Amino acid sequence: MSTPNASHSPAAATAPVSVPGVQGYEGASAAPLPVLRVPMLDRERQLFAYEIVFHREAGDEQTLLQNVLATITDGALTRLVRGNRAFLNLPSELLPEDFDVLLHQPRLGVVLQPHTANDAPLMKRLQQMAQRGCQFVLDASDTDPESTLPLETLLHMVQLVRLDASRLSPECLKERAEHLHARGIRVIAGQVNDHQTYERCLELPLQAIQGRYLLVPQPVAVPVLTANRLSMLRLMRVLQESNPGPVELGNIIRDDAVLSYKLLSCVNSAYFALPRQLKSVQQAAIFFGVTRMRNWIDTMAMCGMDDRPPELLRAALIRAHMCEKLAAGMPPGHAEMAFTVGLFSLLDTLMCAPMEFLLTHLRLVPEISDALTGRGGPFAPLLQQMLAWEAGELTSEHVMPQRIQRMAAIYLGATQWADQVYANASGKAAAE
Repeated sequence: MSTPNASHSPAAATAPVSVPGVQGYEGASAAPLPVLRVPMLDRERQLFAYEIVFHREAGDEQTLLQNVLATITDGALTRLVRGNRAFLNLPSELLPEDFDVLLHQPRLGVVLQPHTANDAPLMKRLQQMAQRGCQFVLDASDTDPESTLPLETLLHMVQLVRLDASRLSPECLKERAEHLHARGIRVIAGQVNDHQTYERCLELPLQAIQGRYLLVPQPVAVPVLTANRLSMLRLMRVLQESNPGPVELGNIIRDDAVLSYKLLSCVNSAYFALPRQLKSVQQAAIFFGVTRMRNWIDTMAMCGMDDRPPELLRAALIRAHMCEKLAAGMPPGHAEMAFTVGLFSLLDTLMCAPMEFLLTHLRLVPEISDALTGRGGPFAPLLQQMLAWEAGELTSEHVMPQRIQRMAAIYLGATQWADQVYANASGKAAAE
């Protein structure tokens, strides 16, 4: 089993969006705007849309609204979601009166709450937005969206309705999903937090499924690894055990032409802006260092698991980069080990096998394996801090604002890095 909550946190990534004119990387001089980027996947486990949930503190509503509008107009929000469809989850009182900014972004929509139906002035504004093509999701939760006349009026404006699978009985969820589908309204199942519920949802007429099921290991009675996954574990074990130098590292993956090609394509991409092109794994190992290249090989190997949801692979990459940055103040060599902790924290979910079982194949150093199995060690606090941020639980009630700002900047870098690395490793456009 993995460490408690290591792969069981909500499938939400707290991604900071920089305010215009503010540098959005680690060490930025001003605070980026923290948000939650929550994927909604279709039944093929491909991205349908992101839900964007904005973090806010009491009393900062107007500042938040100004920053949200700024991130839309300067394109930062579009970059965060890689140009994909996204729905902004803002409190109704923060929905801008000047909604033209949304109408100029056809890929951005709005999540609405049921109580919105009782606000006559807001409903009039929403009607105008709907007539001009703005997309809406009604977050009905366990409320019957046809139970009152105002809700029925709101239902005529929206294109999608989200139902809470954790609060509705399976029978009620099925009935409402089928009824809404028959009316031509697309349905999203939210709060799908386990694989049993997910399997039931696959039998319903749903547009998308959302919840932490994505990051939860699927229960298996007897773990069975395919030949490809066993081969990947053997490669990772050799990299961990043999402590190779640059020449040995090149020899280890010499016979894997695809992996070598992906590795060199990634490190030579424009994103990293190297002063010269690296022509071999040996050259890359000398340039970056053996430990960092070992992490890169693990990363490229995991990105090759094309039978796993892309958003799950991105989550593993984000965790890896974030843990590495959080370990910046630790002794030499710890940042690279922290990267492995973050990358492997979803290994049980990716491999569909218990973490303890997988670790018998890897023989990791105790500091890494202890963090992955919840036994503590120097990296356990980093992992827990990263998971709290990922779940949206790290607020000013728990930590100083400076910590939130640093975490937000770190996560922006991690998100951009993960999107770019996955695009290079998978051979797909970064916007997918």
